[in-house]
Amino acid sequence: MACSGKRTLISILLALLALVMSMAAASAAKDYTKKGALDPASTHYIVLQPRRGRGGVGQERFFCLARGRCRYKTLECPAECANRKPRNNKRVKGCFADCSSRCETTCKHRMPNCNGYGSVCYDPRFVGGDGQMFYFHGAKGGDFALVSDEQFQINVHFIGTRPEGRARDFTWVQALAVMFDSHALVVAARKVAAWDDRFDALAVRWDGTEVVVPADGEAEWRAPKEEGAREVVVERTGESNSVRVTVAGLLEMDVKVVPITEEEDRAHGYRLPPGDAFAHLEMQYRFAALSDRVEGILGQTYRPDYVSPVKKGVAMPMMGGEDKYKVPSFLSTRCGYCRFRPAARIVDESAVVDVAQY
Repeated sequence: MACSGKRTLISILLALLALVMSMAAASAAKDYTKKGALDPASTHYIVLQPRRGRGGVGQERFFCLARGRCRYKTLECPAECANRKPRNNKRVKGCFADCSSRCETTCKHRMPNCNGYGSVCYDPRFVGGDGQMFYFHGAKGGDFALVSDEQFQINVHFIGTRPEGRARDFTWVQALAVMFDSHALVVAARKVAAWDDRFDALAVRWDGTEVVVPADGEAEWRAPKEEGAREVVVERTGESNSVRVTVAGLLEMDVKVVPITEEEDRAHGYRLPPGDAFAHLEMQYRFAALSDRVEGILGQTYRPDYVSPVKKGVAMPMMGGEDKYKVPSFLSTRCGYCRFRPAARIVDESAVVDVAQY
């Protein structure tokens, strides 16, 4: 009888422990998602044959493998967004399967959300991993570390203009470079005199060579397969000027090329010179494996001990740090606070990388 009572007590204690651990895991997952991060469990699935619906349109299905309450469950895309990649890459929502504790499929836009976590848009305005919005001036022609961590670094190149009588440059992000292992992936906005939506002003380079992202079929480019290398995919999310980039195990980002419109020019007093649409990037990042010591203009905001220094309640809260995150060249991994140390040389830093060639 005593033994039976003891076993019952132990069972109750184990059940309580399991409940506490489950709640802690759920809370951690919630915080992880709140920061716009990629929960590795969310995409741990096998894609099944789609279920055929009306008109022959199949709703994609996913068999979840992640541990937790979603393990071995089958999720199906909603009818309103039946596929992960919409047909013809139209600017509509795609299906996103989440095999983490959320255990659901949802319809999401495949364009940068300039008000979402990890976004960099406008001139330029950031929303950090802490959800706080801030601006960063930088400098025309300057290169800065956006994120620098143990496994990778993201640099950005600024274009800009300084009207007569203004003390600082107006700046926009014209190009980004993701550097990891011994590779460099560059996404840039080409310089165009006048904006035309039908013209693809987006350029992609892989290890120094420009690559073409097809506009038909799967509408994606994949890096050449190497044994033990990360999978790198660039897929179109619109007919032109927008892509989603995935570097397996590190990050996913949505990138879009946009111009400065005449209305924006008048509203903000940019006084842009003629013959240049100042095509630039709008971006939103989701990270899969950041350390607690991550650095960079955006990266620092994902640290668990981060406290934002920007003033709250003002129209344009400014973030300093130009001196901490400025790099000597676009593909350099060296700055005052940079943490990424590539095992092999990514580029010959003695060579001049002319970002303006785009």
